[in-house]
Amino acid sequence: MMIVFGVSRTFVNCFNYLLAQLFLLFCAVTAMAAVSCELNNPASDVPRLFPGSTSFSTSYFSFAQSGGEPLLRKVESRLGKSPALYAPLNVPYTLYEIYRDKKKIGYVHGVNQKGQFGVLEVFVSLDMEGTIKVFYIQRIAGKWASKFTSPRFGRQFVGLTLKDFEQYDPVSGKGSGKVSLINNPAPEAVTDFFGLLRAVKKNLVLMDEFFYSKNR
Repeated sequence: MMIVFGVSRTFVNCFNYLLAQLFLLFCAVTAMAAVSCELNNPASDVPRLFPGSTSFSTSYFSFAQSGGEPLLRKVESRLGKSPALYAPLNVPYTLYEIYRDKKKIGYVHGVNQKGQFGVLEVFVSLDMEGTIKVFYIQRIAGKWASKFTSPRFGRQFVGLTLKDFEQYDPVSGKGSGKVSLINNPAPEAVTDFFGLLRAVKKNLVLMDEFFYSKNR
């Protein structure tokens, strides 16, 4: 006896549609995981990155929610269109809003940037005026990584603001002022050094466009 299983064209079309939707969902989740930079352990990381804080809240922002593609192009222009992992319009950035008791006293925010051996995850803590309080590298690969994650290297960023980085070109790696005085502890890793500087400028520009400029 021969049994023939028939499958309608409608069923096949529906099945293909479902597969396509699952693929798009997978791509969206993958993109979010690759772009949105989050602290590995906020409960212990935030007090270390923002001394004097008593609590924090987590919020999210994206270009899709505020300004859309025109704002994205503006940010790219302010960065000199330097190579960076820009978030798709609908992918959120993670922001940690920092409090002392009930008063907001600053932010902790991180961005991704292409490094020599993969993605760099770079965070800064900022006071309410946009001044860097702490510089933190959560992820960097290479035998020289410890040189960049050392307190000595990180202290060079403390006290800098977006105004300092506006004199620095993240494309050419040239500029004047305080940023130009930052010492590269690993000359063999110039790609990562410039990547870290680009990441900090990108971080400060994003925070300026989404938060600080609105409070002026």
